[in-house]
Amino acid sequence: MIKKETVWSILEEIPDPEIPVISIVELGITRDVHIDGDSVTVDITPTYSGCPAMGVIEKDIIGKLKAAGVENPKIKVVYSLVWTTDWLNDEAKEKLRKYGIAPPEKASHDKSLLTGKPKIIACPYCGSGKTKLISQFGSTACKALYKCENCLEPFDYFKCH
Repeated sequence: MIKKETVWSILEEIPDPEIPVISIVELGITRDVHIDGDSVTVDITPTYSGCPAMGVIEKDIIGKLKAAGVENPKIKVVYSLVWTTDWLNDEAKEKLRKYGIAPPEKASHDKSLLTGKPKIIACPYCGSGKTKLISQFGSTACKALYKCENCLEPFDYFKCH
């Protein structure tokens, strides 16, 4: 029988298919692990409803667990509590920044629409706050596309959610 800690260690090795620099555990997609005898069930929550990466994530989890000797692993998709960027720890945010993605801000709520003030997103390359929103949708639905007006590099911003 596999131990819960072993399952978590395996899950920590699975990269997010859209952001391979962080694992599905670091991203907060992996919510819980249940072991009942030889049965292992992994609870996951999508970052966005309809996230196209969820099928790949499910296959990766099943494949890794089978390779570790779990005969019939199961996935349970959990929609409550809704995933939030607040679940990303500082280490995961720093990995995003080093990868060239501006990490989400500390709060999951964007109040810039209420205040009318543009959101200031620091460039992950040079650190400048002089950036401009190009598109609300970047390389994936969970990211927005920005451009730094200092170093002129385009970059994704992981939207608060």
